[in-house]
Amino acid sequence: MTIQGVPDLGPGLRLHLNENTGGCSPKVVEAVRGFTAERLALYPDFAGAVTETAAFLGVDPDCLVLTNGLDEGILLASIAYLVPRAPRALVEFGAPDVAPSGVPEVLVALPTFDPYLHAARAMAARIVSIPATGDYSFPVEALLRAVTPNTRLIYVNNPNNPTGQPVQQADIRRVASEAGHAIVFVDEAYHDFMTENFLGEAADYPNVIVGRTFSKAFGLAGMRVGVLMATPAVLAPIRRAMPLFNLNVVAVTALRAALTDPAFRTWYLEQANASKALVYAACERLGLRYWKSSANFVLIDGGDRASEIVAGMIARGVLVRDRSSDPSCRNCFRLTAGVTEHTRAAVEALEAVCAGR
Repeated sequence: MTIQGVPDLGPGLRLHLNENTGGCSPKVVEAVRGFTAERLALYPDFAGAVTETAAFLGVDPDCLVLTNGLDEGILLASIAYLVPRAPRALVEFGAPDVAPSGVPEVLVALPTFDPYLHAARAMAARIVSIPATGDYSFPVEALLRAVTPNTRLIYVNNPNNPTGQPVQQADIRRVASEAGHAIVFVDEAYHDFMTENFLGEAADYPNVIVGRTFSKAFGLAGMRVGVLMATPAVLAPIRRAMPLFNLNVVAVTALRAALTDPAFRTWYLEQANASKALVYAACERLGLRYWKSSANFVLIDGGDRASEIVAGMIARGVLVRDRSSDPSCRNCFRLTAGVTEHTRAAVEALEAVCAGR
């Protein structure tokens, strides 16, 4: 039987999906508990959520669409821009009406976020993968060399999932400028954990879409709330592909409540930073290679013991994400770094596995 979602790893401390291990704001819980049977029977009204989210992010409401998680935003961008004939906005940027090869192309830097690939395949687009660098820095030169008139969509995952590595702002500017005929989708799902982001500059680059999610710092992963920001012209074909009521009424209410509690976000960011320091220190003690992260997770190289470490941690009730089957991060696993109490338990399990206890 095929089940939707990700494989169930069983009961345990969920540190495999980069969820907010502190939950969500109490204001969200209060708002959700306030629902009556009558309110649950109504379609959502997006007006308040759109204007409040736009004000929170500092953008014009006409430059924003709410999505059912950022995953839906990725899919909608693919549906809008990977069709055989280029949308008007792209043609005005200089893209050919039809890809010269007959097949639109999507550029991704490896390792990458799987939904980019799933959405491209759903649209029968050609995926052009740029190999990972040794230190997982963004391969801007190689990516720009791969740009052709067939290029429709370029993903810039900042910071990268699963490596946690940031992309330099100068590199994003170069891609947006030198591939001006393509949509540059800047995925800032983990921007909350960084000291800079590209949203403030995006208005200077009309071919850029910035995507964000409220799953991480705000803890709304279960509610599925994302957002895309771009010029109205770039969002137009996305709006045409978007379901009329793509967010449910509970998610809309949860989002509005979450925006009223910035202190919860601040608390979680502090917890995540402290947790990353705990993970780094443990890896140093254990002699495990790792990469300092600009997100709420850490990628760790388990070497020839990777499978043993992953299985051992899961057996001890600490769920981690096994990335070892990806050739771009062979022998690696990913560990969410959220609430410090949970991270200490994860570190204890990691040390026990490595010690053979």
